[in-house]
Amino acid sequence: MQVSKWGNSLAIRLPASVVEALELHEGDDIEVVIADKRVFRVGKKPGSEDFLARLRQFRGKLPADFKFDRDDANARG
Repeated sequence: MQVSKWGNSLAIRLPASVVEALELHEGDDIEVVIADKRVFRVGKKPGSEDFLARLRQFRGKLPADFKFDRDDANARG
């Protein structure tokens, strides 16, 4: 990959193999994470459907006597 100037920023083009592996489409959000010195990872950000699917996995998994305490959750310690 080659780094190019794009306005006041720098940009890279993702090779087709990366686009296919991440199942990217125009307009998708991606995350770039610095993994180590001179090493980074690129990943597709999950969409709202992905978040909802993950939330649905937790449905019914809390103890029956669980009670959410807003004050306790927002306490600063």
